[in-house]
Amino acid sequence: MPNEVSLRKIIHVDMDAFYASVEELDNPELKGKPLAVGGSEKRGVVSAANYEARKFGVRSAMSGYLAKKNCPHLTFVKPRYARYKEISQKVKAIFFDYTDLVEPLSLDEAYLDVTVNKKGNPSATLIAQEIRRRIFDEIGLTASAGISINKFIAKIASDHNKPNGQKTVNPEEVLSFLEVLEIRKFYGVGKVTAEKMYKLGIFTGTDLRKRSLEFLETHFGKSGNYYYNVVRGVHLSEVKPHRIQKSVGAERTFSENLSSEIFMLERLAQIADELERRLKKSGIAGKTITLKIKYSDFTLQTRSKTLPYFVSEKALVLETAKELLYQEKMENSVRLLGISLANLNTEKPKETGDEETFTVQLKFEF
Repeated sequence: MPNEVSLRKIIHVDMDAFYASVEELDNPELKGKPLAVGGSEKRGVVSAANYEARKFGVRSAMSGYLAKKNCPHLTFVKPRYARYKEISQKVKAIFFDYTDLVEPLSLDEAYLDVTVNKKGNPSATLIAQEIRRRIFDEIGLTASAGISINKFIAKIASDHNKPNGQKTVNPEEVLSFLEVLEIRKFYGVGKVTAEKMYKLGIFTGTDLRKRSLEFLETHFGKSGNYYYNVVRGVHLSEVKPHRIQKSVGAERTFSENLSSEIFMLERLAQIADELERRLKKSGIAGKTITLKIKYSDFTLQTRSKTLPYFVSEKALVLETAKELLYQEKMENSVRLLGISLANLNTEKPKETGDEETFTVQLKFEF
């Protein structure tokens, strides 16, 4: 890893079962019981589950029916996104007491760069402990944290001692930490990629590190370069306080499956109306329109079209969505439709140039 550069001190804070924990905070009688946030067992999908429910295999994105089947005594509550956002803002306020370099990933997790911080504290480990303690004392929720030299390792580390724990991976521990890590735990390696790696004999970080850049690019395309670098502790992405929004969308799950395209068009008009409101509120327009279709058997299909101009008006979005709907025959009855807009006017052109790599320094106070 040539070209040594200064190491950063990065914290990844991840709230523990955030949506479910907020519900338990507001309704103490729910504590200790298996809880799922989302639609009912009849038609809905689980948005989040507390740890008691996870013991029964209940997971986010699981159908409510299957969740109830796995855990018959599961309690469902409807999501309250306004409340989750309110709590999230309180958590972020605590983050900003330590650094302005805060990059939220969602309502319940964020990266913090505390290399230089407002408290003048040289220890990122102690800062993470203090932040977690304040979240509990001031808000009543628990959080976990990962601390290391870059965002990639910090995110992996935050999952190690969940819930309500933290893990620091010091500079001199980075390579040994990654060597024994199961490949499916590498951030950016999904289920499909993990299966492909297994077939290639890659099960741990050690196995991945043995593969050449040429080998990885041959089998994984552009992602091969990413895998080659991160297993060596190289990840140069900075904490970006103002993340550029990549897409805006709206979708609906229906109380009954739709088999008629006429009914689907009616629902698409409602979805396009909601999408237009969101676009107008944020002053965003985009060129790529994607139609999302989830069938009654839970298979998912997306159809996209990129226009030569930016759009945000309902009429233009709906016209393209209709075209995508009729693009090919429906495979089954439909339980969910969604429309999203990407390739937005908020995105900046990518700069070209070689990325620099760095050497892990062994003497660095964490």
